[in-house]
Amino acid sequence: MVMCGSASATCLPPERPWLPSDATDVRAYADLIREDFESYIADVQDYFRCLDAERARAFLEAQEVSQDYGRFQAIVSN
Repeated sequence: MVMCGSASATCLPPERPWLPSDATDVRAYADLIREDFESYIADVQDYFRCLDAERARAFLEAQEVSQDYGRFQAIVSN
């Protein structure tokens, strides 16, 4: 599950799909296992997008804070 908020993102990585070690179980549950893998692939792509968005947001915030700090420094040095 990937959750992204507008104020600050919480990017949660998807749970890795489980693959049984027994080939008989793999064949018996092939449809469910396939769905798990396909869901993981879609969810991990959403997770990467969330991380990219959070990185961009944090970078912009850091620039704004740096500008605020410059204004602060200008005020206290006068």
